[in-house]
Amino acid sequence: MNAPTLKALVGVGILTVFVAVGLSSRLSPRATAAPSAESRRTDPADARSGSTPSPNGDFVPAYLALHESGELAERARELWSMMESCNLCPRNCGVNRLAGAQGFCRAPGSDLVIASVQPHFGEERPLVGHGGSGTIFFSHCNLRCVFCQNYQISILGRGNRVSIEQLATAMLQLQAFGAHNINVVTPTHYTPHIVAAIDIAAGRGLRLPIVWNTSGWERVEVVRLLDGIVDIYLPDMKFASGEESGQFARSPSYPEKTKLAIVEMHRQVGVAHPNSEGIVNRGLMIRHLVMPDSASGSKEVLDWIAANLPTDTYINIMEQYSPHYEAFNHPRIARRITPEEYQQVVDHAHHLGLSNLDSRAARWLRE
Repeated sequence: MNAPTLKALVGVGILTVFVAVGLSSRLSPRATAAPSAESRRTDPADARSGSTPSPNGDFVPAYLALHESGELAERARELWSMMESCNLCPRNCGVNRLAGAQGFCRAPGSDLVIASVQPHFGEERPLVGHGGSGTIFFSHCNLRCVFCQNYQISILGRGNRVSIEQLATAMLQLQAFGAHNINVVTPTHYTPHIVAAIDIAAGRGLRLPIVWNTSGWERVEVVRLLDGIVDIYLPDMKFASGEESGQFARSPSYPEKTKLAIVEMHRQVGVAHPNSEGIVNRGLMIRHLVMPDSASGSKEVLDWIAANLPTDTYINIMEQYSPHYEAFNHPRIARRITPEEYQQVVDHAHHLGLSNLDSRAARWLRE
């Protein structure tokens, strides 16, 4: 998925979101302490900005009960403290981000960097509906995929530094636009900030489900801290082999860590099924990108899903691989996939009895 530019967003009337979070105006002062109870207090103007009803009807997001009990703020503080010797992701860099040190991902600690905010209509159909998926693209990443299509954001870190308060306001603005969910894209290294922002926004009227749109390379211990906060997990399963994940994403432990994380995600939210309007408000949705020459181990990934998760687990088998960034330095993946390569993967999913495939793969089965 490609993050749109500011110019493109202005053209479709989304500039107000950027103004709301301060991306085209001055930024609020940075803080190195975890957000306090005072910062979560509802301001009347902020409450009005979030008072737009959720487009999801009577759906109640998971985080609301934790917000009301104060547990959500406690989780944010626990996650925040992890940045003092950062171990939010499997890289376990151990740097003190709160003191300004940067780890492998190069993300700041006291605030965060956002590349774009918009209702997105290019995500999976059950997330898009009629109002779009409320995507927030975060800059930086804990992987180094040599084929990354968003490398300007994920690797070069382009974007705008914003505060947690501004992130919370962006969530409320997306709800006001009629988005069906808050879709946090590449969130792992900003987990404390996002949880704190959800707590603030919940107190000001946020009622949309949270979509955790992740590479999948998560620490299961951190995923457990998201229990009761995230409604929809949208992880990638990029690789079946540590050899390929090491070569193409600099993460040899990717398969092992991602499998543990996805099992925990499923335990928390279960299988994703759309409601009567075709919208998913809760559940696990897995993405897998088919790569040239079976570099991503597509059949092995599907074998694991069939053996470890329900056969009606939602799976998006993606065919849009393109050799971006440094992919041309790796001859094995320096081309698009063929229709035959994609068809073989979809056929294998069908053979395994995996029944809840994204509409694109389902069309290939019918054709």
